[in-house]
Amino acid sequence: MLSYDTPQTDLPLERSRLIGVIMGGVSYGAYLLLTVQAVIALMQRPRHGQKIANNRRTLLCYTLITFALGTINFAGNTKYTEMIWIDLRDAPGGPIALIKNVMHYRINFVAICCGYVAEWLMQALLLYRCFVIWNWERHVMIPMLALYIGLIAATVVLVQAGTGTPFYSINTTVAYLAFQVAHTMLYTTLVAKRLLSIRGQMKTALVEYDSSTYDTIILMVVESAMAYTVFIIIFIVGIAMHSDSLSTLCFLSIIQVQGIAQLFIIIRVARGRAVTHDWSTRNAPTAPTTLAFAGTASIPAEGTNVAQAAGPEQDSVTDLQSYSVSVKSGEANV
Repeated sequence: MLSYDTPQTDLPLERSRLIGVIMGGVSYGAYLLLTVQAVIALMQRPRHGQKIANNRRTLLCYTLITFALGTINFAGNTKYTEMIWIDLRDAPGGPIALIKNVMHYRINFVAICCGYVAEWLMQALLLYRCFVIWNWERHVMIPMLALYIGLIAATVVLVQAGTGTPFYSINTTVAYLAFQVAHTMLYTTLVAKRLLSIRGQMKTALVEYDSSTYDTIILMVVESAMAYTVFIIIFIVGIAMHSDSLSTLCFLSIIQVQGIAQLFIIIRVARGRAVTHDWSTRNAPTAPTTLAFAGTASIPAEGTNVAQAAGPEQDSVTDLQSYSVSVKSGEANV
């Protein structure tokens, strides 16, 4: 039998890099498919005769820009993985040094920076939607803006530190991921709280009001946020435990996971599938609540227009635009 002298190296880290790129390719394929579906859905009139998104062009630009940045990120990571074992296989330190010093090569540096910019845009979308649903109230804007600015600052420090330090030994990475989790969770909490408040007002004004639309939107926001948050927490655990293998697996798919979470909601809203369309079982003649893309939202003052509301969705520039009725007309219908 032939015997081979395997060099003393960190084989689990090398395996995780290869597996991570393969998993990244799978998640990118799903991201590509959902992007195509989102673009088609945004360019077509929704089902059931609902109004097409008013700001679909803006949302289309957002979807295509984030997808382009995610594509550059994935392509750069894939090319650099090829360089690790083929083009630069004789580099000092071998593949392990190349995996740990990912910021030292221009092609991977550009890929990582594009990934960070894509994450900024995705978090900015959440920021905007939270401001709209809360009617730009200052007590909501201040903490959300503080977390977003902290996220950008941590990213800048992370990029600067990464050019001279092995990527897996940068303590700022944990702070950056912590800002991501805090921003996403605060957004989810604020939006869910606002929607629950609106739903309560609607049910008070109209006894037989169907709140299933609000329930569906809240569920979509929470599910999307939880999927991404769990992924980030696993990433943080890997870094905290100094598990470079686990960190590598998460690092190579993080952009696609966040993009997929937002696209699921964009597609559902654009197609009008997040709304209940069966109104035949109602005793009171109420108008259906439709899901539309809008730019403003507010809760009316007490005694004037109680049933007007707007609800968001997590990862797209959309919100729930409800019909408006007065309290008196609502009581008359019931």
